[in-house]
Amino acid sequence: MEEELRLDKQEVTTGKVRVRTSVDVETEMVKATLDGEKVEVTRVPIDRIVDRAPEIRTENDVTIIPILEEVLVVEKRLVLKEELHVHKRRTSEDVETPVELRKQRAVIERVPTDDDANTDT
Repeated sequence: MEEELRLDKQEVTTGKVRVRTSVDVETEMVKATLDGEKVEVTRVPIDRIVDRAPEIRTENDVTIIPILEEVLVVEKRLVLKEELHVHKRRTSEDVETPVELRKQRAVIERVPTDDDANTDT
């Protein structure tokens, strides 16, 4: 006669968990600086006779655009009527605007198994 050892394994559920997610929405203020340019046009009367059309030019931060007109005298002459001086001015503006940010979080709940319901007695 001889004794033998036999080992068996059985899978037993000891508990369950349920995982779900939820989304929370938070509103935060976002600050930013917006840069831009404003253009100002000034008409400068010239009324000078010229031999040829002047080129568009820039002096300091001013762009000068010649405006020409042909005038009939006894002969045709090119008269510089005016110049447009275009000034550029830099602007800067601080703004605040609401932005919605979403955060997701996990909620974990323990769920009793069928075996847990029978062992409560």
